[in-house]
Amino acid sequence: MPTVTYKTPNISCHHCVKTIQSELGEVEGVRSVIAEVDSKTVRIEFDSPATEEILKKLLAEINYPVEE
Repeated sequence: MPTVTYKTPNISCHHCVKTIQSELGEVEGVRSVIAEVDSKTVRIEFDSPATEEILKKLLAEINYPVEE
């Protein structure tokens, strides 16, 4: 099962964490989402049909773009 960790500088509070976990948790194939305020990271475990492209696109859509 692929696991990715993204740096997302827009995470500033626990409401951000809840939003990210809720939105990504609805993506088919996503197994777990751990967002952290202190490190401003999102760790995602997923299977098909979820892809990194889908995850990054959704994060950008909800105003938490991934820092490349």
